[in-house]
Amino acid sequence: MKHHMLIAAALALLASPALAQSQGEWTLGFGLANVNPKSDNGVLAGGTVPTEIGDSTRPTITAEYFIRDNLGVELLAALPFKHSIKSNGVEIGTVKQLPPVISLQYHFDATEQFKPFVGLGVNFTGFWDGDARGPLSGAELRVKNSWGLAAHLGADYWINDRAAIRADLRWIDIDADVTLNGAEIGKVEVDPVVVGVSYVMKF
Repeated sequence: MKHHMLIAAALALLASPALAQSQGEWTLGFGLANVNPKSDNGVLAGGTVPTEIGDSTRPTITAEYFIRDNLGVELLAALPFKHSIKSNGVEIGTVKQLPPVISLQYHFDATEQFKPFVGLGVNFTGFWDGDARGPLSGAELRVKNSWGLAAHLGADYWINDRAAIRADLRWIDIDADVTLNGAEIGKVEVDPVVVGVSYVMKF
């Protein structure tokens, strides 16, 4: 009888769902993300130039290492995003940026396949290649780099033991000073919501 009970217990353990994320594992994700800045991004030049920054979509890559079961450290990277800068509907410039984010994330075991997660991290946004256009053509436009917090919310749907489909949302605190011909003309509050979808592999 004891042998039968031990065999039954062993079979039950083998049949039970494994954690999708265990200490020491890595995940690697490839996807697309849309960076959608908030409305009303600030007023430049002494309150005379209201600004609106357009959205941009680019491929992304994420890498996450699990320091504990269900607790991981993730790095987000992407190809450069390019944004249009407008004032009163007229394009006055463009700028490129990269917003790498490093986050500490907790993954919940909701079901065997569905694993929501939350995260909090730090963002560095590097801006470059500012290009003044329209009424500002010929001027030197620069958006300075920014540091800020980032919040992350999403879920993985595991299609097998090694692969998942991910949908996620990030909010990133991006506030950057703007200069025109070397003179500071104000600050833009980008503060985007980043909507992403990706294919995640576990190693």
